[in-house]
Amino acid sequence: MTFNETGLSEFTLSAIDEMGYKEPTPIQQQAIPHILTSENDLIALAQTGTGKTAAFGLPILDQLDPFAKGIQAMILCPTRELCLQITKDLQDFSKNIDGLNVVPVYGGADIQKQIREVKKDPSVVVGTPGRVVDMIYRKALKIDMIQWMVLDEADEMLSMGFKDDLDTILGATPEFKQTLLFSATMPKEMKEIAHNYMHQPEQIAVISKEKRSNENISHECYLVHGRDRYHALKRLADINPDVYGIVFCRTRRETQEIADKLIQDGYNADALHGDLSQSQRDLVMQRFRAKQIQMLVATDVAARGIDVNNLTHVINYGIPDQPEVYVHRSGRTGRAHNKGVSIIITSVKEKGRLRDVEKQLGKKIEHKEVPKGNEVISVQFEAFVEKISQPQEVSDEIEKLLPIAEEKLRDLSKEELIRNLAAFELSQLLGYYKDAHDLKAVSDREDRDGGRNKENFNRYFINIGKKDRVDVKTLINLVDSCFEERIELGRIDLMSTFSFFEIPKNIKPEDLSYKMNQKEYKGRPIRTELSQDKGERKGGGGHKRRRDNRKKRRF
Repeated sequence: MTFNETGLSEFTLSAIDEMGYKEPTPIQQQAIPHILTSENDLIALAQTGTGKTAAFGLPILDQLDPFAKGIQAMILCPTRELCLQITKDLQDFSKNIDGLNVVPVYGGADIQKQIREVKKDPSVVVGTPGRVVDMIYRKALKIDMIQWMVLDEADEMLSMGFKDDLDTILGATPEFKQTLLFSATMPKEMKEIAHNYMHQPEQIAVISKEKRSNENISHECYLVHGRDRYHALKRLADINPDVYGIVFCRTRRETQEIADKLIQDGYNADALHGDLSQSQRDLVMQRFRAKQIQMLVATDVAARGIDVNNLTHVINYGIPDQPEVYVHRSGRTGRAHNKGVSIIITSVKEKGRLRDVEKQLGKKIEHKEVPKGNEVISVQFEAFVEKISQPQEVSDEIEKLLPIAEEKLRDLSKEELIRNLAAFELSQLLGYYKDAHDLKAVSDREDRDGGRNKENFNRYFINIGKKDRVDVKTLINLVDSCFEERIELGRIDLMSTFSFFEIPKNIKPEDLSYKMNQKEYKGRPIRTELSQDKGERKGGGGHKRRRDNRKKRRF
């Protein structure tokens, strides 16, 4: 299919042609004709980089009346960056349509200025949920007559806690509108949104349901001890001197810690997460787009709206909680016919979750060993030689200083000069890798037992087990839910009706028990306590001890 076959008008087609678009992407091929010819609502599942903005933007703009009064289309998205990106794209698409105005509204900016822009009667408003609700309450934004309602990156808006805001906004829209929901994944909360606010929606998908993966992306996994994850990240950065990518972390705290470590170790890195002010986020993104930052360490939410086509790597610092998230992240590299690499750095105890990711991806992930120190040094030196062998732009200031170098170096032979250059460039790297151990993949038992110091862990009893359909992933997520950051668990033993798990001793037992004992699992109250069983045997004693305690309380 070509754009001419989608049913778009000549005004829109002329703008598309001027922008250099040749053929519609799969999501555009399906969504554009639907929005142009059908009044039914639409759920479109597609990952980042598939052309979703054009998929809903082009057909909506094509049908707008630029001279009509009132807002005709509202587009909601999770972040300021994505809001501005969508606004710019829509302005580019509509540049040949006289009188059509697109206005962004988002947090972190002067609301009075945005209210003045909205009062100029735009055809389209693009906004973040919080700011849109604020403007609705101020009676500055009226969306009771809109014809199109778009929820872009709907899954992320829900994961960011915008469920109540979405209910408020959707409740203020008319029944006769067409609702278009675009998302990378389909979590339970989004199904509720669709059920409550959409009428017999049609569904299209161009992601993992059809097991389509970008052939330009290679997928790699490195299994290491939990304590070695950062060292593995460093080696992968060193073995790829021209790396330009995003390192995805799970929490804001982990994101900042990893970025700080990389900066301290001399890498061009920075963090992007929700704790940064808007001006800080803008500065980080400006530097990243200018390639002054090679590795951007980010959370999923903060990375939404980043539109960079030439990323070489996407690195997952641990396996994402949902397999769909991995597919979504990996789609940020390998764009515009470039090659890309998507990497997972994780521990063996999470190996089982890789199968879920592979199933969602529709292909196998290549398991590789972390490069050895001598391999890194060889690659780094080759990159250094390649760099200095290329013609360099020499400024007048440098030209004036060259005679000093010629005078100082005139007695050195070519071999001596090369030797000195190599020693100067590689001395720090050689010092770091001189005694560095190999970060080999290990067995699950080694990772659980030999991969951590038992003296640094406490062992806990919990009253749920295999009969409750509890698996390792469930237990990990249950413990993680008690803390703001991910907890490195040690050994996990799943029994029939109860289980044992280990977490670091720096977490106070009373704190863990207090938080865990307020939770329920499938309607059953959770009870957790410090175990006397040290793990030498599979721990029936812990269960027996609990029965004895119950008897004492009864009598």
